[in-house]
Amino acid sequence: MNIESGARPLDLRRIILYLIFAFGIAWAGGLAIALTGGLANSPPVAGSNLPLAFFILTTVYMGAPAIAHVLTRLVTREGWGGTYLRPKLSQNWPYWVIAWLAPGLLTFAGAAVFFVLFPQYYDASLSRVQAMLQQAAPEQQVPEVSPWLAVIAGAVQAILLAPLLNALPVFGEEFGWRAYLQPKLLPLGGRKAMLLMGLIWGAWHWPVVAMGYNFGLDYVGAPWLGMLLMVWFTLAFGTLVGWLALRGGSVWPAVIAHGALNGIAGIAALFVQGTPSPLLGPLPVGLIGSAGFALIALWLFLRSGALDPPAPRSAPPVPTERMALPVTGPGDS
Repeated sequence: MNIESGARPLDLRRIILYLIFAFGIAWAGGLAIALTGGLANSPPVAGSNLPLAFFILTTVYMGAPAIAHVLTRLVTREGWGGTYLRPKLSQNWPYWVIAWLAPGLLTFAGAAVFFVLFPQYYDASLSRVQAMLQQAAPEQQVPEVSPWLAVIAGAVQAILLAPLLNALPVFGEEFGWRAYLQPKLLPLGGRKAMLLMGLIWGAWHWPVVAMGYNFGLDYVGAPWLGMLLMVWFTLAFGTLVGWLALRGGSVWPAVIAHGALNGIAGIAALFVQGTPSPLLGPLPVGLIGSAGFALIALWLFLRSGALDPPAPRSAPPVPTERMALPVTGPGDS
């Protein structure tokens, strides 16, 4: 079933089938986590110390959008054009740079706003970091390391390496959401497409959020307010990564940005004392912690044409002058 929307049709049949696969596979994985102890009491995988929940979360749950992408193409015989896998780095490298750096900078910005508004939760002595350093070598004679130096080194390492180290697990999400669903929704217009992407992506997280992922369970209104806050965050962050994929013409800037966020998101917790509400911050999934991402998303929504597909590159003009043909006289052979 196709619905005409603007110049391109909205392919509802493939959109619905894709969502059935993406939600069905992921939520089945979430059910398996819930039935085997949840996130907190998951048994270890045989032969390793990794919890079963971690294995299901990183393979089945996070991989579901990519699996849904492939299955939808196979079932509907769509073919393999427009998979967004070409890097296009030489043309669109600025978007790769933004993807690499922006998540870390916006995470720090949101945490800074939170601590300015709630200074009672800011720990300038970094007591959590000091405890971690002491626990790492409790009885060994090692040079004393400044907790600030440890945090700075960890932040730099996360900014530089996290996009690469996290690329594989987050690819499962981005190859589905940004490389398949987003182009299918763009006939609605960029703004509507990004709104729907944020709502869908947030709702897709609900089973694991209900089990304590991202926010825990010790907050007012748990888990329902956490589920709503997840939609808020996926609207804000999803608009940024959606724009990066759109302008970069590839899924890879979105993969980089998502991997960068996953690597840096928890660093603000090192500055916390007391028990602030996770619904507010300082982590980027909180209402205040997400302020940087929300402002960028708002700017993209208000900027005319920012979320619309870029115009196709025009081919070089073909010369209109006709080439002069040699004149052949009667005596030529």
